Amino acid sequence: MPYEFRWIEWNIEKCELHGVDPAEAEEIVNRARAPYPRRIDQGKTLVRGQAASGRYLQVIYLLERDDIVFVIHARPLNETEKRQLRRSRK
Repeated sequence: MPYEFRWIEWNIEKCELHGVDPAEAEEIVNRARAPYPRRIDQGKTLVRGQAASGRYLQVIYLLERDDIVFVIHARPLNETEKRQLRRSRK
């Protein structure tokens, strides 16, 4: 079941600053595969994956009450991160 997302001007602009459309960020979160999602510091969750467009992206988000996702960061992966992601899925 897909998550519900909370978008405000701030997090939309954060995504777009790195060339990531909010719909792409949603896709990465909703299609997460092992070893993601991964908990990181201060209640944040990290997910990396490949969008249907072929782009490899990283999304960091907070899971709010009622399982609503609030994206706080999204960006394309660099070449090293892409290789790491592909290796982690073999």
